[in-house]
Amino acid sequence: MISEFFCLLCLEPLPKPTLRAWPSWVVPPRSSVRLRCQTPTKNVNFALGKGNILLDFSRSPTSKKGLAEFHLTGLRTSHAGDYTCECYRPGAPDIRSPPSEVILLLVTGGLPKPSLQAHQRGVVTAGDDVTLQCQRPDNVFGPMRFALLKAGTAGPIRLRTPVGKEADFSLQTVTVGDAGNYSCVYFQTGTPFWASQPSDGLEIRVRGEVLHDFSEVGEIQFISSSACFYFGCFACFPSWVDPSLTYNTIRLR
Repeated sequence: MISEFFCLLCLEPLPKPTLRAWPSWVVPPRSSVRLRCQTPTKNVNFALGKGNILLDFSRSPTSKKGLAEFHLTGLRTSHAGDYTCECYRPGAPDIRSPPSEVILLLVTGGLPKPSLQAHQRGVVTAGDDVTLQCQRPDNVFGPMRFALLKAGTAGPIRLRTPVGKEADFSLQTVTVGDAGNYSCVYFQTGTPFWASQPSDGLEIRVRGEVLHDFSEVGEIQFISSSACFYFGCFACFPSWVDPSLTYNTIRLR
């Protein structure tokens, strides 16, 4: 009876893991990205897939912490696409988890860069709504999706799929937390998932003070910058990087 109980535990399906990208899911050519797969289950193996193709990580070491990082290096536009991960325990048969939610990896530079500007002019008071407009060039055709990016944030701030060549992104009730460098890209909604160069940066500066009742007041300034914001991020390392994790380096060809 006890042996049958443990056998049932062994055959219990594994939970779906989560997949995250660092430093961003939108990266420049010839760069690197880390895809981190995590599950609450310990002592499992991991595999990374792109589209319907499962990449060969069958011999990856077992993670005692339920964590694994896959390092993708030498990225090109051909490496853009939908990535998922799953965890498994080898056996007869293997016990596998459902695949994670999809991460769309974009490698920029395949399309001309868009422009990014603010609808507002001059100073904007904290607490107001701010609208940023991303516009693609006139000579680009076909269905495209737009993403608003913020320096230091791995995922998109906003996503839009407009009918025309421009997309409006609304930042509602802005605070000092909205200060930072913004840019935008547009990309194809299907294979080969070409993405544009990032727009010139738009820096939002919030000048404010905290009153005794902890209400926030201040002003916001818009400053354009020709520097693409995320190229300086690759020397940074996230605080959650753990040397005891399972690491896999993928040298893409």
